[in-house]
Amino acid sequence: MDWQAIYEELRALGAATVYEAQGAKGALDSGIKPIDPRSRLVGPALTVDTRPADNLMLHHALLKARPGDVLVVDAKGFLEAGPWGDVLTAAAMKLGIAGLVIHGAVRDSSTIEQLGFPVFCRGLSIKSTGKAQAGRVNVPVCIGDVEIHPGDIVVGDRDGVVVVSPDEVASVLESAHAREAKESGFRAAIEHGANTCELLGLMPTLERLGLR
Repeated sequence: MDWQAIYEELRALGAATVYEAQGAKGALDSGIKPIDPRSRLVGPALTVDTRPADNLMLHHALLKARPGDVLVVDAKGFLEAGPWGDVLTAAAMKLGIAGLVIHGAVRDSSTIEQLGFPVFCRGLSIKSTGKAQAGRVNVPVCIGDVEIHPGDIVVGDRDGVVVVSPDEVASVLESAHAREAKESGFRAAIEHGANTCELLGLMPTLERLGLR
């Protein structure tokens, strides 16, 4: 399987289409936002379970990372410290890491944006962290109600972040392309005068609710 081609397909399709194509599942909650809304992120997850306000495991994870990996970090949603900043960003870029998704905060956001490194986080914090507490790398982690396993495919853009199991990626791509074709047909029909209620078969529902 040509994973690089698959990643490029997913990147082009976008997070929202991928989410819908896999049955409206796998989306991280809307609190996870890109620092730079122009960011696009695709790659296999290297998962990190770390303690709040401590970034030892993020440094450790860089020793395990391979080019193209996406660091997916469960920092327990803690927002009063920034365990990721410009130095870790420089190190990650040197290794060819594709980006970061963190259930927590980061700092040095302007520099990260200038460097063009995709970071999706829950917030920003100028406060520093310790480097003393053990955690785990390459274990399942949870962000909100989504469990992410090592090697799961992470797709992120301005709309949000969605996680796809490698075992399901072929069917997801098939469904996503079918969805794209259908929506292209909708747009063409709208250009010729159709309305969305007709196209989506909503007229019976509107009539049942007395909305005419």
